Amino acid sequence: MKEVKSPRKPLIYYYGVVLLVLLVFNLIITPLLLKQEVTEVDYGTFMSMTESKNIGQVQVEDQQIVFTDKDGKNVYQTNVMDDPNLTERLYESGAKFSKDVDASTSPLLSLLITGLLPMLIFIGLGQYMAKKLREQMGGKDSLMFGGIGKSNAKIYVQSTKGIRFDDVAGEDEAKESLAEIVDYLHNPQKYTDVGASMPKGVLLVGPPGTGKTMLAKAVAGEANVPFFSISGSEFVEMFVGMGASKVRDLFKQAKEKAPCIVFIDEIDAIGKKRDNQLSSNDEREQTLNQLLTEMDGFDDNNGVIILAATNRPESLDPALTRPGRFDRRVPVELPDLAGREAILKVHAKKIKTADDVDFHTIARMASGASGAELANMINEAALRAVRNNRTVVTEADLEESIEVVIAGYQKKNAVLSDQEKKTVAYHEIGHALVAAMQSHSAPVQKITIIPRTSGALGYTMQVETGDKYLMSKDELANKICTFTGGRAAEEVVFGEITTGASNDIEQATKLARAMITRYGMSEEFDMVALETVNNQYLGGDTSLACSAATQQEIDKMVVSLVKAQHEKAVQILKQNRKALDALAKYLYEKETITGEEFMHVLKQETEAEKQ
Repeated sequence: MKEVKSPRKPLIYYYGVVLLVLLVFNLIITPLLLKQEVTEVDYGTFMSMTESKNIGQVQVEDQQIVFTDKDGKNVYQTNVMDDPNLTERLYESGAKFSKDVDASTSPLLSLLITGLLPMLIFIGLGQYMAKKLREQMGGKDSLMFGGIGKSNAKIYVQSTKGIRFDDVAGEDEAKESLAEIVDYLHNPQKYTDVGASMPKGVLLVGPPGTGKTMLAKAVAGEANVPFFSISGSEFVEMFVGMGASKVRDLFKQAKEKAPCIVFIDEIDAIGKKRDNQLSSNDEREQTLNQLLTEMDGFDDNNGVIILAATNRPESLDPALTRPGRFDRRVPVELPDLAGREAILKVHAKKIKTADDVDFHTIARMASGASGAELANMINEAALRAVRNNRTVVTEADLEESIEVVIAGYQKKNAVLSDQEKKTVAYHEIGHALVAAMQSHSAPVQKITIIPRTSGALGYTMQVETGDKYLMSKDELANKICTFTGGRAAEEVVFGEITTGASNDIEQATKLARAMITRYGMSEEFDMVALETVNNQYLGGDTSLACSAATQQEIDKMVVSLVKAQHEKAVQILKQNRKALDALAKYLYEKETITGEEFMHVLKQETEAEKQ
C-alpha cells in the first residue's frame, strides 16, 4: 500500500520556533539596538556643565558619576572627586537624580525597533510556517487553525504489493460478505438495476488478533478505490468540538473521493453508549452525534462504504448499530481447524520449511489460537531454526514454537531438586493417566517436566482430533476430574500436597461454576441463568445475577462438584498405581515424552497387570 503521510512535525514545533525567536529578539537584540554609547569626560567638564545648568539626569555612584545633558541625547561618565557641595550645586542646576541613567531614543526609532520589527518577523515566520504546512499536507490552502479540526485519516491507494483476499485465510464467511462490497464498488449498476442498495456501514466484530484490520486492508487492495483509514481514538481531542469537526472533514473528503471506503478501527473509542452519568464525556458524545448525523446524511448508493472494527460490540450505542447506519455485522471469530491450517500455510510461505512438515498436526496442537498468534508461532519457529544454525524450519521447531507461545521458553538455568522433579513427574502423569482412563477425553499429545518462563514446572498437552463445538455434562465433569488428577497423584504417592496445583484449581473451579450458573447443568437451578458474560471477546469476565442466598447455594454446589471429581481422580490413580509409578519413572528419566510413548508404556503395564 502506498500511504499519503500526514505532517511530520506537529504544530507546536512551529509555535515554539516563533516564541524562541521573539524571546531572543526582545531579551538580547532590542537592548543592544536601543543602548546608546557612553562618553567619558573629565571632572572639569562635569563642573562646567553643572554651572551652565546643562545637566539632565545624574547618577552618583561610589567610583563614578553618570549623567546626561539637558536634552537627554548624550550620556557622559566621569570619576568621583572629593566635593562636599556637589549635591547642592546639582540641585541648584536643575538636575534630576536617578538610579538608572539612560538616554532617550527617538520615538520613531523606538517604535520601529520594539513594535514594527517584531511584527514583521512574526508575519514572516507565519508565512513560512503556512508554506511548510501546505507542502506537508499536500498543498491544501485551508489549514483550519494549523490543522486542528482536520481529519488526519491515512489514505491508501491501489498498489500491486497490497494485501488481497488470497492473503487472508481462515475467515471465508467474512471474506464472502466483504467481497460483495468490493463487487458493488466495481459494478454499482448491477445492484441499482435490481433496486438493491449496499449497506452504509459494515461492522467487523471479533476477538483481538483474528484479522479484522487485515480484512479491511484486503478490501482496500481488492477495491481499487480510495481507502481512508483512521482509529477511533484519533477523533478524541482536548478541545470540545474538535472531534466532531474531524468527523465532518473526514466525510467531506470521502464524498469528494466517492466511490471510496472509510475504515474506522476501534470504533468503540467514540461509539460507546450514551448515558446521563456525571462521568460522561461531552467531547466523545459530540463526536458520536456527529458521526450518526453524517451516516444519516448519506444518499443511497452514493459509493461511500463505512467499515468499522471493534472487539467490544456490546458497548456500542444502539443508535450506531441500528439498520440504516451499520446495516451489516460481520463476525470475525477464532479460526477452526481447517482455518488454522490455512493460516499456517499462508504465513509459512514467508519462511523455508521442511518437506515433511504436517500443518494439520500443528493446527490441532494450536487449538484456540488466533491468526496473530499463529503468525507469531511461525516466526518463533523460524527464530529457533536460526538459533540452531539451520536454514530450514522443521516440524519440531513449529511444535516448540507452540509451547513457547502457550507456556514460554524453557528455563535452562532452573535446576529442580530430585524430590521436586519426582513430585512434578507424578503430578503431570496424574493428569495424563486420569484423562486416559476416562471416556470423552482428548488424547495426550505431550508431557514434559521442563520448567518454563511462564512459571510452569511442567505441563500435559491434550489435543482434540477435531473441532468440538458442544460438550456434554459428562465431558465437562471428566475435564474437571483431569484437572484434579495432578493434586490427586501427589496425595496418593506422597501423602501430602504442594503449591503446584494452583492453576489446576483455578481452571476446575471456573468450569464447575460455569456448569451451574451458565450451562444449566444442575438439578436444583435447572435452566436458570445465574451469571452473565461481559466482554465476550476480551476474556469473557462474568458477573453473578442472583441474590446473596443463591450465591451461597452456588458456592456449595461448586465445592461439592469439584470435590466429587477430585475423589474420582484419587480412586482412578489408586486402581492404576503400578502404571502411575512406571509412567512417572519413565517421565523422570526422559523429562519429555510424547503421547505415543505414554500410551505404549501404559499399554505394557495394563497387559502385565492382567497377566
